[in-house]
Amino acid sequence: MRKLALSEEILNTVEKPARYVGGELNSVMKDKEQVALRFAFCFPDVYDIGMGNLGLQILYDLFNRRPEVWCERVYSPWPDLDRIMRERQIPLFALESQDPIKEFDFLGITLQYEMCYTNVLQVLDLSGIPLLARERGEEDPLVIGGGPCTYNPEPIADFFDLFYIGEGEVVYDALFDLTIRLKQAGASRQEILKAAAGIEGIYVPSLYAPRYHADGTLAAFIPLCPEAPEKVRRVIVKDMDRAAYPENPLVPFVRPVQDRVTLEIMRGCIRGCRFCQAGMVYRPVRERSLERLMAIADHSLAGSGYDEISLSSLSSSDYSDIAPLVTGLMEKCSREHINISLPSLRIDAFSLDVMSKVQDVKKSSLTFAPEAGTQRLRNVINKGLTEEDIMRGAALAFHGGWTKVKFYFMLGLPTEEESDMKGIPELCQRVASLFFDEIPKEERKGKIQITASSSFFVPKPFTPFQWAKMEKKEEYLRRAHLVKDTFRAQVNARSMHYEYHDADVTVLEGVFARGDRRIGQVILRAYELGAIFDAWTERFDDARWQQAFQDCGVDPDFYTMRERPGEELFPWDFIDIGVSKAFMRREWERAMEGIVTPNCREQCSGCGAASYGCGICPGGGR
Repeated sequence: MRKLALSEEILNTVEKPARYVGGELNSVMKDKEQVALRFAFCFPDVYDIGMGNLGLQILYDLFNRRPEVWCERVYSPWPDLDRIMRERQIPLFALESQDPIKEFDFLGITLQYEMCYTNVLQVLDLSGIPLLARERGEEDPLVIGGGPCTYNPEPIADFFDLFYIGEGEVVYDALFDLTIRLKQAGASRQEILKAAAGIEGIYVPSLYAPRYHADGTLAAFIPLCPEAPEKVRRVIVKDMDRAAYPENPLVPFVRPVQDRVTLEIMRGCIRGCRFCQAGMVYRPVRERSLERLMAIADHSLAGSGYDEISLSSLSSSDYSDIAPLVTGLMEKCSREHINISLPSLRIDAFSLDVMSKVQDVKKSSLTFAPEAGTQRLRNVINKGLTEEDIMRGAALAFHGGWTKVKFYFMLGLPTEEESDMKGIPELCQRVASLFFDEIPKEERKGKIQITASSSFFVPKPFTPFQWAKMEKKEEYLRRAHLVKDTFRAQVNARSMHYEYHDADVTVLEGVFARGDRRIGQVILRAYELGAIFDAWTERFDDARWQQAFQDCGVDPDFYTMRERPGEELFPWDFIDIGVSKAFMRREWERAMEGIVTPNCREQCSGCGAASYGCGICPGGGR
């Protein structure tokens, strides 16, 4: 029988003690004496958030299919338990075995968003693992990072032994085989790391050194040994039907943010929005077959007991067999009283017809993501959405009985003018007026409610906008206040609500997104000053970060306020994602001219992703 790492007394004093006990449905228990490698998989946020992550579910299932590998889970303890663990010197532990993380061979940390970086240090600290990779010894786990933030790993490179660049299903087996073999042969930590650097997709930061120009820009990124390749190529799943997928997903004790079966129907996006990192780094588009998806749905619902299933992709409407897939799921789910969630659908006649059948119309709202308030700026960002599309979709929605509409926008996009800012409330006003024009008073099913929200633009690596400058916090707020004031002046102001993102967080995200290794000292200093759970609005304290920048002598404006020249070497240029820098630069130049690039199904733009030989790219099959 397992002995819990936390006493009953402690569990009774913390919020949601079920976060820390393990034993959930479909969790995996093994005899630790019978396995050759132990992997602690960490989502560096609270359990409720991490348990909804599909990537963790996929890799947990994949790793545990190997008899000689035991993958367990660990999450960031909420501040109440964090304090107790420090006071009583209780080491951080894995949920399944309740063993200390320090006893594992690997600590794998998924990096889903930049604001989790201080939580990475919390996990290392509570585990008793030295925060800096160069200070770790032979008995410490190898710390490996994966996930979207690894497309610029340099701000956190000092804290990791390895990074996995790409999709997790591809080369972990090779890494595990190599580690088991070398450990059994008595190899040192450094020997394992050098050997791992030879596996495609694995980046070992300690084997490289950055060099800087006098003005602070990156001059060179130099491999320090023959084992370290000049370029680290992203690895991808080429056949989605053959890729592992959890048919018995973990079912948490605490209700997670995503409390349902998730059905990943495709990877990649054909649209080519110039601000969107995911749309570039997940190229080319690769789909699961209709037959495979229906089989996964059958097994996952039966193996979990969930009463809801959700489609997952960057743009579900672009899946080739979306109509028969939705029809098949509706037939199955109506028989078994299972709800269907259909995010990422374009608002067209087909989508509205489907949603009217699977949602409670009175309770649902429809979502549009124009991103910009004017057609000029939507062309700059290559959104591929016209005002005619928006108005047509809204009219269809209103006639279908919907009265609640959500709009998502961005402020601070490259070339943005005051007319673009005012265009946000003016567009919402036209949609509200459309409701009154289209729907006779006696047929209206409630009042029109429009909610608009705007985030502030952050230029991300491997996007055409990676050369763009940001704005200062005060300028972002000025623009948001202009939009808010313009909303108040609209005829239908009472039917519209506007909110905007935190400007301090945006600026910090910009530093992390395009930072280099010099940012690591700032992250460490902010953690020492008490920064933790920065992704939570109520926990974020910008004063700590400003103090950290000051203490480290680092100017955040260097990373956010410069428009990059075309020839500048980026900290992430050593990574090859398949999509070429030349293509990104062409797209930046087209953006400056307001030229729209066709989507991938209309015309191949020669981005470079065809080099993977899969998906919808020429020569790649479907």
